[in-house]
Amino acid sequence: MPLLQVRYPSQALQKACSMHIILPEKESSNGLYPVCYLLGGLGDDDSIWERRTRIEWYVRELPLIVVMPHGDRGFYTDWVEGPAHERHIIQDVIGFVERFLPVRKERQGRVIGGLSMGGYGALKLGLKYPQLFGSIAAHSSACHVGHAYPPQMPEERRNLLLPIFGPHPEGSDNDLFALAERIDRSLLPAIRFDCGVDDGLLEGNRAFHRHLERLDIPHEYAEYPGAHTWDYWDVHVQEAIAFHWRTCGAGI
Repeated sequence: MPLLQVRYPSQALQKACSMHIILPEKESSNGLYPVCYLLGGLGDDDSIWERRTRIEWYVRELPLIVVMPHGDRGFYTDWVEGPAHERHIIQDVIGFVERFLPVRKERQGRVIGGLSMGGYGALKLGLKYPQLFGSIAAHSSACHVGHAYPPQMPEERRNLLLPIFGPHPEGSDNDLFALAERIDRSLLPAIRFDCGVDDGLLEGNRAFHRHLERLDIPHEYAEYPGAHTWDYWDVHVQEAIAFHWRTCGAGI
């Protein structure tokens, strides 16, 4: 399958950035393709999904474009003190893709997923911009960031998050729990997320699952054997692709 690495100017970040793009070999019936935006974890670059999983193999039979942008350490968030990583994805990445590739531009033609920091990013962007995305699939997500700083959080990690989310992130537009409470139910994306039972982020995922249950928001949640590892994500991204395809594959 064709694999591109594209460099493009990011107005949000005021620098050149790159993304990896998997182009399909299978043609769509109308020449337009749905897009899966696949986000990486903390410090990952845009090649990480391609290097550490068989994502190219898993989408080989689908007329689907997969876009993997550079994640850096930005949490896909416009920082309180610093760069605009959220605006980078929403305006620069999606804008570039929809300007230069033959893609569907309705919400059912865009889906978003990710792991760890990128799982948080996928859930946040999907809930904050439900008019843009038809489905969300996230793995081992950092659900607690943007919601609250646990008392036991190491000072080093707290100092990393403070310039991003500020001292009191609860209830903000970066808080998954608050976004779920405020979302327009008529635009609710399909939601799926999972976590390994030996993952340090498990309790945050369980808490977000319970929160969605209390709000009566339909979603799929699963726990599987495994930890915060690429072995885990390589297996379960296959389920995410199948979940997304139920949203974006209709009529292709």
